[in-house]
Amino acid sequence: MNPTAIELAGTIIFAIAVLHTFAVKQFEHWGHHFPEGSMMRNLFHYLAEVEAVFGMWAAVFLAIYAALGGFATYGEGHVLNGGALGYLQSLNFTEPAFVFVIMCMAATKPVIELSEMAIKLVAKLIPVPGKMAFYISALIVGPLLGSFITEPAAITVTALILLNNFYKHHMSKKFKYATIGALFVNVSVGGTLTHFAAPPVLMVAGKYGWGISHMITQFGWKAAVAVVITTIIYAVYFKSELTGPMPESKGGQKGSPWWLILTHLVFIGGVVYTAHYLSFFMALFVFFLGLCKVTEQYQESLKLRESLMVGFFLGGLVTLGGVQAWWLKEILAKMSDLVLYFGATGLTAITDNAALTYLGSLVDLSDSAKYNLVAGAVSGGGLTVIANAPNPAGYGILKESFGEEGITPMGLLLGALFPTFIVILCFQLLPSL
Repeated sequence: MNPTAIELAGTIIFAIAVLHTFAVKQFEHWGHHFPEGSMMRNLFHYLAEVEAVFGMWAAVFLAIYAALGGFATYGEGHVLNGGALGYLQSLNFTEPAFVFVIMCMAATKPVIELSEMAIKLVAKLIPVPGKMAFYISALIVGPLLGSFITEPAAITVTALILLNNFYKHHMSKKFKYATIGALFVNVSVGGTLTHFAAPPVLMVAGKYGWGISHMITQFGWKAAVAVVITTIIYAVYFKSELTGPMPESKGGQKGSPWWLILTHLVFIGGVVYTAHYLSFFMALFVFFLGLCKVTEQYQESLKLRESLMVGFFLGGLVTLGGVQAWWLKEILAKMSDLVLYFGATGLTAITDNAALTYLGSLVDLSDSAKYNLVAGAVSGGGLTVIANAPNPAGYGILKESFGEEGITPMGLLLGALFPTFIVILCFQLLPSL
């Protein structure tokens, strides 16, 4: 491993960014020492925003890149081919843009209402008290829907349903951390029923020739078993907090007409279908904004800021992740199958699992190694907020309900350990069909 100065700088900056995510609580604490509304208080508040961390450090890296390699170089005909600007041009920011758009669409009132109806319908079939049944249904149906509406949409919808029906009410911190841990893990593996919904699968499915039948038989059914087991165990463990009737829904609002719900689904379907074509799905999004304006009597405020911050987070992760290949590829190439699985699970916690599988796809791997790489990547997708691309969406929705300290990295890690253990057992012990 002989990294260039730019690659080494990128890895150092990446490590600092990871450490920064574990220190956001301290930045928030420092900010309280300054007057309300002051520049220093606002600065520390910004530094305490997890969604801003990687975008901010990516900007620092680009400044270093420009100092070491120039801002831009040009070849014949003034074609951009190097420097910091050339590096940015070489990256693919389609996924961050897609997550921004799909999160905005999935967080609209008509989509939330439809999802709640589906979850309530399944909850009626579960032979336990109403509140517990709704909890079980939400943590199973929501994440598994991610295989069809994409993981960013699934985590957005499920997190909003959990927020409105549980997190806004008097639930213990232990319940909140366990539930968000289960949500992140369930969503990470719940998108493996298809080859187009989970980012780490999407990165390699085309090259490996994996289709829906392969995903269901090799990954999907095992993931579904893990999601069901984890959710039922958590529901039983927190049965004292899941007794009694469901909280009353907010009244005084107009329900969404069926034609509007259908129109939203058509737009979401269009964006999912064109997920690889940024210019097309962004054009669809502009038309969607017009629809929301025309039908605002049935809408609530769009989550533009929250979605944009998540996109900013992922854009920063893509920028910094682009110079990590020099050490990741070397490590992955030397691992046996089982070590590769657990190595991928662990590495996912400190780098986006889609970036991990992409880098792994650049190495010649056996079929069993390919399985263990992807299975490990999705297994560890709930351990940290940066482990899986959709996590920042759920984090951004639920963080305010954790009080001033927000969601601590250690709390999230502990909440996700048990669901991750169940996933590991299912992926390693259950046979492929």
